[in-house]
Amino acid sequence: MSQMQCQGLTLGYDHPLVTDLSFTVDAGDYLCVLGANGSGKSTLMKTLLGLQPPLGGTVTLGEGVHGGEIGYLPQQTQAQRDFPATVREIVRSGCQSRCGLRPFYSADEKALAEQSMARMGIVHLQKRSYRTLSGGQQQRVLLARALCAAQKMLLLDEPVTGLDPAASQELYQTILALNREYGMTILMISHDTQAALTYASHILYLGEPVFFGTRQAFLESGASAAHTAQEGGTPHGTV
Repeated sequence: MSQMQCQGLTLGYDHPLVTDLSFTVDAGDYLCVLGANGSGKSTLMKTLLGLQPPLGGTVTLGEGVHGGEIGYLPQQTQAQRDFPATVREIVRSGCQSRCGLRPFYSADEKALAEQSMARMGIVHLQKRSYRTLSGGQQQRVLLARALCAAQKMLLLDEPVTGLDPAASQELYQTILALNREYGMTILMISHDTQAALTYASHILYLGEPVFFGTRQAFLESGASAAHTAQEGGTPHGTV
């Protein structure tokens, strides 16, 4: 069942970065967005979240998905990495959209935060200061926060940026488990082509030519060759 339909999107600010983009995200998909810097990946993410209006076209949510219930993991800044709050406080803040004008978290919201921390394996860290954690631990905290907002879909913007290879691999496995074990739909921007071709079910390539389809179809397409030439390597992955 379709959770998101994008039809004829034109993305950009003063001038278009992408025109006439159409694709569909179904429940349980793991979609990776590839493309060079400046190709429109982050603009697409902001448009899907309703933070940036498209210059043309439409984004339609379905399958009971509402904009306020899409979890979002943005790229971190250094200031955010030094944020002086406990893990529990940060995770619970993912429930704020549910609170309305209520200045406190309900028992259900606190339980949801506990459940999200348990999924991410960070319950033992909940009283720790966020700023004292490793990069990989911080990303798990932010994923747990996103899960408090998300019911069915997570949008991730370069989630392994700044992590060492071991922490990156661990985070990829965590995201894969959310997709396969909990049925969470994943839409992830990535510069890591190898990871995309290992874990994704579908690829959206913003380049020349634009491509949307399954991972296998991407590997067999002209878009894959164009992306390989741009990256200066050979596409490979588990298919």
